[in-house]
Amino acid sequence: MPRYPDQVTDTPSATPLLADDLAVALTLAGEADLIAMERYRAQDLDVQLKPDRTQVTDADKRVEKMIRDHLASARPQDSVFGEEFGASGNSSRQWIVDPIDGTSNFVRGVPIWGLLLALVVDGVPVLGVVSAPALGRRWWGATGHGAWMQQNGGEPRRLAVSGIDDLAEASLSYNSLKGWDQAGHLDSLLSLSRAVGRTRAYGDLWAYMLVAEGAVDLAGEYDLKPWDIAALVPVVREAGGRVTTVTGGEPLGDDSILVSNGLLHDRALAVLAEH
Repeated sequence: MPRYPDQVTDTPSATPLLADDLAVALTLAGEADLIAMERYRAQDLDVQLKPDRTQVTDADKRVEKMIRDHLASARPQDSVFGEEFGASGNSSRQWIVDPIDGTSNFVRGVPIWGLLLALVVDGVPVLGVVSAPALGRRWWGATGHGAWMQQNGGEPRRLAVSGIDDLAEASLSYNSLKGWDQAGHLDSLLSLSRAVGRTRAYGDLWAYMLVAEGAVDLAGEYDLKPWDIAALVPVVREAGGRVTTVTGGEPLGDDSILVSNGLLHDRALAVLAEH
């Protein structure tokens, strides 16, 4: 069963149990949701452009600072790598933070955005929390602890990917045509879209959580950073799915991701490799 925020164990430890790490992460997700929702659609929201021309808001910075401050107390021996404030520490246990995945949606008032928080041990994502408060949903997973979703504060339910094993019946989320085009793989995406039964661009974190829920069968995109990917991996894997790069490599291996229910993965990789 999942651990709940009121069961949090905040005592620093050299080798904390993964269940305790998960409890810490869920507590942080709750705090992050409060901060972000207070600023969501705020008239005085401060929005700036970073050097890479992506947007950052005061909410992004506040959420990541809160997480860093908390981890400095609860997990002082761990390192942290965040989108807004970079890397700190050199531990093999690294927390990877995207304070608001989908900042452009956040700024525009589109409710598909949220926290991505992962724990990576020796380069392998072992824990992930994905929290989308404007959708009223939170997902989490940790190695050996299953994958779970909670909606509007209700009872958590265990997640399982779909059983679709025929590409012609599959539902694919590609997220961004421009991203695939800029990576030079638009033709590959078009081939895969012709092979599946349904294509949509659900966008950002939601597409991958829909795979974990069994509502979508395949999702992928390019132009990603580690903080866009790490938290998704444990949730999808613990739901029974598979996560690789678009060329079949290990997650975090490059700037791409392909997520599936597992049954369709090799066939999807083969279609994408045809171009």
